[in-house]
Amino acid sequence: MSLILYLIIALAALSIMVFFHELGHFTAARIFGVTVERFSIGFGKVLARKRCCGTEWAFSAMPLGGYVKMKGQDDADPLARDHAPDSYGGKKPWQRIVILLAGPAANLLLAFFLYLWIALQGAPLIAAADYLPPVVGKVAPDTPAAKVGLRPEDRILAVEGTPVRYWYQISELIRKNPDPILLTVKRGDRILQLELRTKIVEGKNEFRQKIQRRIIGISPKVKRGEIIRFTPSEALEYAWRETLKATSLIARSVKKMSTGEVGAENVGGVITIFDILMKFAKEGLPYLLFIMALISVNLGILNLLPIPALDGGHILFNLYEIVTRRELSETALYRLTLFGWALLGGLMFLGLYNDINRIWGGGIHG
Repeated sequence: MSLILYLIIALAALSIMVFFHELGHFTAARIFGVTVERFSIGFGKVLARKRCCGTEWAFSAMPLGGYVKMKGQDDADPLARDHAPDSYGGKKPWQRIVILLAGPAANLLLAFFLYLWIALQGAPLIAAADYLPPVVGKVAPDTPAAKVGLRPEDRILAVEGTPVRYWYQISELIRKNPDPILLTVKRGDRILQLELRTKIVEGKNEFRQKIQRRIIGISPKVKRGEIIRFTPSEALEYAWRETLKATSLIARSVKKMSTGEVGAENVGGVITIFDILMKFAKEGLPYLLFIMALISVNLGILNLLPIPALDGGHILFNLYEIVTRRELSETALYRLTLFGWALLGGLMFLGLYNDINRIWGGGIHG
């Protein structure tokens, strides 16, 4: 397929994630009786529109986002308040908070169903490496596993008496339990009890930070091009766990960046997003859906940041109203909104700057 086609696929994938985010806002707003004046995929000049069910449905010129314009709510003019019964401003603060939370929640729900679809169809290794059977593929020399005689094809049944179903559970249980560690192993028709002490090695976590971790020196049995199959109940468990894992990863990333533990050079922009989507699209539909799930979680969590231009900032305004029982003053609202747009613009510029640096450095390839 041509580069243009993959670009169109990436744009469609991003539009789907934006659509579900805005659909969350739209649905909650309609439940509370708020008039939604426009539902737009994209920003700027409207290219196509259709009026239906009291709302104008539109596609706009800049397809890098979208918005739901509710009666009495306008980010471009934060001082334009409307307290009519069918307006956003006419609703109680807790109702507005639910409307604001519904967008990020829709992104998380979309991610859950994408993970579920992947699991039900058969997950490629990149999407489910943690869920390999607990069968030993290799034993590293001069490691605790080698010293107690673990062999390839051994199946680990339990760690410290806790049954093991997937490979990821082995490392989790090793981390939780103190030395010595008791392994229950199946070798052929025999069940063995092997006791060992872990080895501490230096490695890097998902944020490329140096960490120390405990290992026993084994790796899983992997077949080239392996597809991991799940029963329906296992697929639900996989989707739930992967959604939680992605949410935790994004939240920890934001925290580490805000505290300076992870450098600002790791902030990516729209070029990085499209590059990643295109690369995964080239590998096939399951790969594309997998990265869409992760980006959808990213979109949901980042929108909860306490920046006035985002959902999280508006949630703070409504929490202030709940606590103080009065609206934020027009002066404060105006200044905070300008600050929010400036901060958001700065973050977008930083992401674009990093994207360009990575292109020049050879880190991104079309």
